[in-house]
Amino acid sequence: MRIDEHPVLTFTRGKKVTFYFDGKKIEGYEGEPIAAALHAAGVKVLRHSHKKNRPRGFYCAIGNCSSCLMVVDGVPNVRVCVEKLREGMQVETQKGRGDLIVED
Repeated sequence: MRIDEHPVLTFTRGKKVTFYFDGKKIEGYEGEPIAAALHAAGVKVLRHSHKKNRPRGFYCAIGNCSSCLMVVDGVPNVRVCVEKLREGMQVETQKGRGDLIVED
């Protein structure tokens, strides 16, 4: 599910890392967008719309839409299409609009 060769672009991959999606162990490459790693692992639905519960997938890939909002390491509303993957990340499907984190 990954593009290995392209006529114009070149790909440099980071080291292979492990992260967790909804408690499931998945591998990806350090520095790639979380959404790309999920897509390569077969995860096509990243969230559901809050009003009609329709599935949303990897859409704009530049951080402009809200189709990829997820909870990452406990932080809600992270756009995983532009958030870089790191070893051990905890990525969770976000339910609804997500909770706000209020710091003292």
